[in-house]
Amino acid sequence: MSKQKENTYDGSQIQVLEGLEPVRKRPGMYIGSTGYNGVHHLIKEIADNSIDEAIAGYATKVCVRILADGGITITDDGRGIPVDKHPKTGKSTLETVLTVLHAGGKFGGGGYKVSSGLHGVGSSVVNALSTKMIAEVSQKGRLYRIEFERGAPTTDLKKMGKTDRPDGTAITFYPDPTIFKETVEFDYKWVVNYLRHQAYLTKGVYVQVDDERTGEKKAFYFEGGIQSYVKNLNIGKEVISTAPFYVEKQIEDSIVEIAIQYNDTYTENVQAFANNVLNPDGGTHIVGFRSALTRTMNEYARKNNLLKEKEDNLTGDDIREGLTAIILVKLPDPQFEGQTKNKLGNPEVRRYVEQVMNEYFAYYLEETPAIAKKIVNKALLAARARKAARAARENVIRKGVLDGLNLPGKLADCSSKNPEECELYIVEGDSAGGSAKSGRDSRTQAILPLRGKVLNVERARLDRMLNNNEIVSLIKGIGVGIGDQFDVSGLRYHRIIIMTDADVDGSHIATLLMTFFFRYMREVVEKGHIYLAKPPLYLLKGAGNKKTYAYSDEERDQLISEMIEERRARGTNINLEDSPIRQAGLTDIQRYKGLGEMDATQLWDTTMNPEHRVLVQLKLEDAEVADAIFTKLMGSEVSLRKNFIQAKAKTANIEDLDV
Repeated sequence: MSKQKENTYDGSQIQVLEGLEPVRKRPGMYIGSTGYNGVHHLIKEIADNSIDEAIAGYATKVCVRILADGGITITDDGRGIPVDKHPKTGKSTLETVLTVLHAGGKFGGGGYKVSSGLHGVGSSVVNALSTKMIAEVSQKGRLYRIEFERGAPTTDLKKMGKTDRPDGTAITFYPDPTIFKETVEFDYKWVVNYLRHQAYLTKGVYVQVDDERTGEKKAFYFEGGIQSYVKNLNIGKEVISTAPFYVEKQIEDSIVEIAIQYNDTYTENVQAFANNVLNPDGGTHIVGFRSALTRTMNEYARKNNLLKEKEDNLTGDDIREGLTAIILVKLPDPQFEGQTKNKLGNPEVRRYVEQVMNEYFAYYLEETPAIAKKIVNKALLAARARKAARAARENVIRKGVLDGLNLPGKLADCSSKNPEECELYIVEGDSAGGSAKSGRDSRTQAILPLRGKVLNVERARLDRMLNNNEIVSLIKGIGVGIGDQFDVSGLRYHRIIIMTDADVDGSHIATLLMTFFFRYMREVVEKGHIYLAKPPLYLLKGAGNKKTYAYSDEERDQLISEMIEERRARGTNINLEDSPIRQAGLTDIQRYKGLGEMDATQLWDTTMNPEHRVLVQLKLEDAEVADAIFTKLMGSEVSLRKNFIQAKAKTANIEDLDV
């Protein structure tokens, strides 16, 4: 055998990427993905700069215009990016900002005291990932313009002459389809949602979005800022106080803003922001807020004899039941975890938030004793419910992950112990459950039949839930626990598939189950483990016992049309006076009323076989919108649901909810 040729490894094989090349080479490192989310992240990078001008007090208006030709223009009336010659690069400051990574006014040079961006890569990254970018700056009555292609300037900075525009910046860009292969089309609703949030978080700023493609327009202006935000989150819920608690306080070089309003639900909705950036994983501001809230509430309850001497202190969970709160901190040097900014790490922020809450929320409770008493009494009820649920909860939470302890008796488990390949079918009814058990792949597919409709957890505390056999079976089978013992690492099945009849009752059961998962196992939803099975509506029977399935009325009609055309192409004589069924060569069409009408083989072929089945994965793209939808459709306010049904029943879909 000849000796294998040695591989050469020297300096010639080390690639050095210059300028914006790294961005185009590894775009995911800078914007997270090159799919739908990545395209829209580009908008955020540019618009955040405009919002920073508003936070700093220099801009009052931010406009986003989705262009008919596929581009987007973001305009503000701030100071305008400087156009003078930059001392380090020798180019205009505008060109420097748009072509040099880590160039910007957010590194302590006096450009911004507070900003949402801190890496200085936003504008240049957008430029690098766009086929074309046009930047226009108006300053002191003069207009300046520069153009780029894929991050490289195609013109010098041009003085366009005098202008009537107010001072500010306008950035137009076109996402590069060679980078964003999935889509380069902007979602109007995403833009509207993003700008609405920014308007809430920056009180007094006017934001507007125009879609040239459809003519749709929306504008937002909230003088109340996060107070308006909290009120919006509580729409459809009975609130304890009409006006939210609100405080804004500067401590050292940072600002703490907090708005609080309690409602009659059993879950909390607390959102934390740092420099207008949502921190979904919380951080030091959340830690400080929770600590101070618990301490202040217990001190008030003890002082006013609402909590008896022998009673234990209220827990944080007790106190936060029904709480809606927004915490917004503005600080000069935010320490986020990663470019996605999911969690705030500044240790001093915990002290700032605690100080503000301890002082001002205590004042609020003392000055509004009637409201304070209602809040404490709600927490006391939550504490009693927690104690009542403790014994039941310990009975249903699995002690082991895969050892089979405490599994519900009606669960037909799978033989595999690898959660990644295991599936749990939650099936409506014992009849369909029997067919599913007979037809399944018993190695990877588990079946849990449910009898009747499960409890609507939107209107029930945990203690009541744990008295419901169907809910208890779900908790036992899934393996993640519930309440303060929830742990997603115990998940026994990486696909949890809701399989109900394709009728009104089946849809209601599916909605009740989705409500349960969203309210009490949200992380399971967020990680993409929940699916809806889509069983067929029709069985089309042909000659020779040939069977074809249709999953909607439209698919049924399309299949019949295709069968007629296929027979014509073969030269078959077709009598146009016959029914479409006979013209298509069919002997019968069966409309399934429920899963129980299918035998085990049919259920496997149509709804459970991974090669043929249709599954719809539940995704939580906007928890705030989802919360509003569940409140509207599953909450105690009948008029909201009634008005929706009367107005939208014939065309109901998520877009019609107007939340």
